[in-house]
Amino acid sequence: MRPTIICHMSTSIDGRLHPSRFTRAAPGISWDVLRSHYEKVHDSFEADGWIIGRRTASEMAKGAERNIASAPKWPREAHIGDVKARKLAVTIDPSGQVHYGKDNIGGDHVVAVLGEQVSDAYLAELREDGVSYIFAGAKGGDLSGAMQQLAAHFGAQKLLLEGGGKINGAFLKHRLIDEFSTLIYPGVDGVAGSDSIVDYTGPEGDRPGAGQTLRLIHCEALEGGMVWLRHKVERRAD
Repeated sequence: MRPTIICHMSTSIDGRLHPSRFTRAAPGISWDVLRSHYEKVHDSFEADGWIIGRRTASEMAKGAERNIASAPKWPREAHIGDVKARKLAVTIDPSGQVHYGKDNIGGDHVVAVLGEQVSDAYLAELREDGVSYIFAGAKGGDLSGAMQQLAAHFGAQKLLLEGGGKINGAFLKHRLIDEFSTLIYPGVDGVAGSDSIVDYTGPEGDRPGAGQTLRLIHCEALEGGMVWLRHKVERRAD
């Protein structure tokens, strides 16, 4: 069994992700109010944690790399830190590039999802920081197995996927998204090539959403003109 996974994102009306690029709110509409909706909806799900990718994790953790010269040989198996009943901050980091300096991001306990090729020195750094970690196969691509481990080792039943477009695309391809929760700002980015909610990278002609359909289960207009949509993902046998 794996946790239920809800892809919770905020976007402009053209599906872009960076608020600094959006057009300004209309006169009389508070930007702070618009920004506050994301965390309020996030909290309303009462999830066991959240999932982000390497780039976002590096920006949020802001740790520094340390050189551990004589690291022991660690087995490539799950390491469980002192969770202390905290929510989980799950980071998808197959090559082990994120440095934390502590065992949490914003108070939530870090669980790094790694590939087995990471160095023993990096694992020693994570252990010194108190970070938990699990392995998603040799190169870190076994996301399904990783999600099952989060349920088995940490008791995770519901997680919010809040990554960048590439991580969201990988989860979609692996059929790991059960619901989309989308907050649409009353603004537009407008530039081709900007990061979007799902930016799957794969072979030409590949369709990561094949065999999956979306059913609208909620639509709500929020203060300031933001719209909250929820879509359940339904999967077909074909």
